[in-house]
Amino acid sequence: MPRRVDREARREEILTAAVRVFAAKGFAATRVEDVARAAGIGKGAVYLYFDSRDALLEAAFEAFAADSARLLGQARDGEGRALDRLVGLLRSVLATLAERPELARVLLDLWAAGRDTARPAFDMAALYREYRALIADLLRQAQAQGDVGPNVGDGHAAVVVGAVEGCVLQWLVDPEVALEELVEPVIEVCLDGLRSQEGR
Repeated sequence: MPRRVDREARREEILTAAVRVFAAKGFAATRVEDVARAAGIGKGAVYLYFDSRDALLEAAFEAFAADSARLLGQARDGEGRALDRLVGLLRSVLATLAERPELARVLLDLWAAGRDTARPAFDMAALYREYRALIADLLRQAQAQGDVGPNVGDGHAAVVVGAVEGCVLQWLVDPEVALEELVEPVIEVCLDGLRSQEGR
């Protein structure tokens, strides 16, 4: 059993190093040797865990997808009013990315890979559909609870996702943008305008 734990820990160390290198150099410019050097191991040791550079990026995608699923599950299954759970989701998503800038930068490569039909493993569209579906469901619940207006629909869910992603992109390309400072403005712009008069 301890040998398995050590193997899983080493795999995580290699993946963490790969994310760091991908963030610094970009996926296209990264070689397996670069990842091995960052992890403090030989190139051959990387191949004991990942059979290619693409496999490293796929593992990064899987880690991101798992984090996303966890946050979505907390919002879906949590207690309290639906609009409050949606606010909590937006705060969690932005805070998680702000705390892990390397992973956030790798998202740029994942977005690009998600448009590559030769790489079906990177299904970013499916992740976005999950985000939109949950947000739309929370908005419908909020309607039933009288917290948002009657004209709120699925399109509003796409706008909320777009606002979050737009802030993340600006943060990634412009060092003057502080993502942690955009949490409350995103909530105010996206959600306060949706509240019903009774819910304000």
